[in-house]
Amino acid sequence: MQARVLLVSSEAVPLVKTGGLADVITALAVSLRKVGIDASILMPAYPEAVRNLGDTVQIGLKHGLPGGAGRLLRGTIPGTDVPALLLDTARFRQRGANPYVDTDGVEFSDNALCFADLSHAAVAICAGETSLPVPHVVHANDWHAGLIPCLLKLRGLDHVGTMLTIHNLAFQGNFALESAEQIGIPEHLLTGDGVEYWGKLSFLKAGIRFSDCVSTVSKNYAQEIMTPRFGCGMDGILSFRKLDLRAIPNAIDAELWNPADDPLIARNFSVGNMKGKASCKRDLQKLFGLPIDPFAPVMGLGSRMSHQKMADVVIEALPGIMERHPRLQVVILGCGDHDYEAAFLGLAERYRGRIAVHIGYDERRAHALHAGSDMLLHPTRFEPFGLTPLYAMRYGAVPIGSRVGGLVDTVCDADLDPKHATGVLFEGETAADMQHAVARAFVLYSDTERWQSVQRNAMSIDCDWAGPTRAYIEAYAHVADMAVRPLFAARPLAVERPAAQVHAQHERAVSPAAAIAAALAGVVGVPVSVAAA
Repeated sequence: MQARVLLVSSEAVPLVKTGGLADVITALAVSLRKVGIDASILMPAYPEAVRNLGDTVQIGLKHGLPGGAGRLLRGTIPGTDVPALLLDTARFRQRGANPYVDTDGVEFSDNALCFADLSHAAVAICAGETSLPVPHVVHANDWHAGLIPCLLKLRGLDHVGTMLTIHNLAFQGNFALESAEQIGIPEHLLTGDGVEYWGKLSFLKAGIRFSDCVSTVSKNYAQEIMTPRFGCGMDGILSFRKLDLRAIPNAIDAELWNPADDPLIARNFSVGNMKGKASCKRDLQKLFGLPIDPFAPVMGLGSRMSHQKMADVVIEALPGIMERHPRLQVVILGCGDHDYEAAFLGLAERYRGRIAVHIGYDERRAHALHAGSDMLLHPTRFEPFGLTPLYAMRYGAVPIGSRVGGLVDTVCDADLDPKHATGVLFEGETAADMQHAVARAFVLYSDTERWQSVQRNAMSIDCDWAGPTRAYIEAYAHVADMAVRPLFAARPLAVERPAAQVHAQHERAVSPAAAIAAALAGVVGVPVSVAAA
């Protein structure tokens, strides 16, 4: 018998992607299956996901869902052996390109009901109410799956272990308390000791409160989220769960993001042979309509155009950066807040031939941006992990990022540790802070020998899924029923790793010392006092 893990997420590549979560879910499932864990993914059946999944088999649900009738569509993630289960409901069928907000950026009014349906479908699988095998562990990801641990406890399904991973604490799934009855949350849990959060019902708090184990995606972020500055109001309950909070860093698909054999870039190159990067710069300039200039420094910016990603500061800082570095070209790829999009397009008009902007996202441009850029600008007010800088480093694009969250763990600052430097980190959120950081990067760039050393370090980072996979399996074994723990412990954990490994960035956090400190008020009958979230 294999250990069975059900990963529940709102998205997964290549079915639907709005951010790094989608990359992580599929890559983790693939990695788990490589080492013998029977991992599958449950997510909503958005129309785009159904189209991208291809052939499916219908699986019935014995009972209805809070939002009405639903069914499961079972298929296989293209290019992998990962089973995918899509929850098909009338509401999910109406979701467009962005499954969370409408074209004006406003959250859909039925988000609570839609994602409650997803959690109830997971519980139905755990209860044996489908023809699918019952998982030994359910791994809920972000607020979209946050109700699962609570619902399992309410139904007494304690034989299924639960784990919640927080990929971004800022997104919490907070809804009106009046929605509780419809989505299956009893009144006695609508308190500070339960799922209530500042007068709202919080899906994320439910997951933090009732899961057997909580994790997040970098060591530094795990510490930050227990502070008022980065805790987004959840620092109290996260501190309450600190013995059960693990830091398991993300990783990247080292085969997909590999300049040595990437089919999406103009010419392949490697840390030992960088000749192809010049061709990739020329391709990037052509793709974005910039003058072909092999000697122009190119700085890429590829992220959501949002307040979190300091779009406002970038817009303010760029004119000064362009004036100080007159040969610099800037390539911007992304989308987000419409006002920010318009401001970036305005800068492209103002600096025609020096700044190029593409609103939207596609894999071809993303790979071209990393392969052709000399530097990557990645400012952020908070950053759980930071996949984009890792992609950039793999392609020799040196990151210039904020000294927050996972970036502290993955980017080694050139001034703090010149020998192992992989980029430039900066404090602060002002245009001057950003301009100074870019100037520091240009000092490096002007010293060819030192710049090439930083590039080599960056391209040689250990960023594959072997270490994180072992850490997740340890966590699964910790929360699984005692009878099935040997299924996890006996798994062969050796995963192929890249030959080049430097700067151990993926150090695991200490295993938690205990499970939930006290039982659930009204569920098990033992009252608990939790710090107000």
